[in-house]
Amino acid sequence: MKAPALFLAHGSPMLAIEDSAYTSFLTTLGKQMHPKAIVVFTAHWMTRQPTVSSIAGTYEMIYDFSGFPRELYEVTYAAQGSVEWAKRVQHQFKHVSPIVNVDETRGLDHGSWVLLSRLFPEANIPIIQASVVPWWTPKQLFQLGEALRPLRDEGVMILGSGGTVHNLMALRWDEQTKADSWAVAFDDWLLAQSSAQSEDVFHYEEKAPYAKQAVPTPEHLAPYWIAYGAGDRKEAPRVLFRAYEYGSLSLMAVSF
Repeated sequence: MKAPALFLAHGSPMLAIEDSAYTSFLTTLGKQMHPKAIVVFTAHWMTRQPTVSSIAGTYEMIYDFSGFPRELYEVTYAAQGSVEWAKRVQHQFKHVSPIVNVDETRGLDHGSWVLLSRLFPEANIPIIQASVVPWWTPKQLFQLGEALRPLRDEGVMILGSGGTVHNLMALRWDEQTKADSWAVAFDDWLLAQSSAQSEDVFHYEEKAPYAKQAVPTPEHLAPYWIAYGAGDRKEAPRVLFRAYEYGSLSLMAVSF
């Protein structure tokens, strides 16, 4: 059975310890999926060339944040790596990039483990963590996802972990549910252009409303392009969940 290609917002690290409508959604979603392996592209691992984690045993945890409750630093998730699947991913990457690096030491950052701990709390599925190259164009990142599309037929889930609207300077910490109109407008445009398979979507910086406000830096949107590329072009993207925290922090889940 073909494994899914998903983009999931990872929101705040507090997602790992605070229950919400989004975490309930993630728990339910995880129970519906049974991939053989997962390739997760995390916005919190940026490299100059595509890089794949090749871990033979259990990933170490990276707590790449500060100023959060102690409870969050005590979360553990014993994700297992896979050298074999890492080689397969590396091979597919080479269809797009002549240089593909392998990292045998890097642990799992919160862009990965926050979502995975909610989706698959048993940590019984091999994980291949992959970097993003935010200096690539959206079309190049899309093509990287395309290169991984055949692995879905073998049961490998492609997961992009980031955020479509991610501007920490614009957050309103006292606002829990009401969404800022500019954030909604950007996401509406992104989804519409993606569904239409319009080339305009790859030029969002010039064409999308509020693009600079929504995406001040490209790393959190980069996983979206990869998941989009790995998706089924015969079907329009499906929004599985959509909400906003702190006014503009997008919590969106999209199936491709």
